[in-house]
Amino acid sequence: MAKVELFDVNFDNFDFDDLLQFMDQAIMNQKPSYVLTCNVDHLMKLKHDERFRTVYREADAIVADGVPIIWASRMLRRPLKQKVSGSDVLHRLGRAIEQQQYRLFFLGAAEGVAEAARHELLKLFPSLQIVGCHSPSYGFESNEQESEEIVRMLREARPDIVLVGVGAPKQEKWIYDNYQAYRAPVSIGVGGTFDLLSGNVKRAPKLFQRAGFEWFWRLCQEPSRLWRRYLIDDMKFINMFIQEIKKGKRREQDASN
Repeated sequence: MAKVELFDVNFDNFDFDDLLQFMDQAIMNQKPSYVLTCNVDHLMKLKHDERFRTVYREADAIVADGVPIIWASRMLRRPLKQKVSGSDVLHRLGRAIEQQQYRLFFLGAAEGVAEAARHELLKLFPSLQIVGCHSPSYGFESNEQESEEIVRMLREARPDIVLVGVGAPKQEKWIYDNYQAYRAPVSIGVGGTFDLLSGNVKRAPKLFQRAGFEWFWRLCQEPSRLWRRYLIDDMKFINMFIQEIKKGKRREQDASN
């Protein structure tokens, strides 16, 4: 599958069918891998976080999780196929995952939320194999003993796909540090997906999602938690886009010389 380089990130030009094909192959090979769902917030964090950049450099797949990134790719004439967000993976691929009898494990969110997400998903996909749910304690990623216990739990559950929802970049770093130990074929960081699936947080209407204003809906839902991310940090994306335009022009000039 072709790569698309944008904002110093090598995106895999995946739609959901491509992601499913990637997961099928990883599960067939039984080789541990991890997928990153890159949004604007990730791009901001990558500028100042060397360890996060290492996680990105060694990723098995990187998909675009954000309408602004898709728009930018098209305006820069390096179009990405589709927004592939962690929060949509189970709704879009749930039937295929159910039919293939892949085993899922949910790691993250507050106590009881992942279980509630499991309950709601089973209404849609009754035969879905969710082999475990666990809510880690706050700061678990820095607690070696707790991380080892979670790894043991995962090894015993033997999931094919591990969904980790504790927020970025914590979830991606934890996966990177541990995926070779618990050895699930596919691990994906999914942020607040369990809150959405459980109904704990209401998902933006489709109109907002298609128009690229899901961020505004989320800000209205959780202003105290998200105001800085969306109104200060992520606004720097505009400057990143301008710099990417300039970089593209320099490439064109170099190619013509």
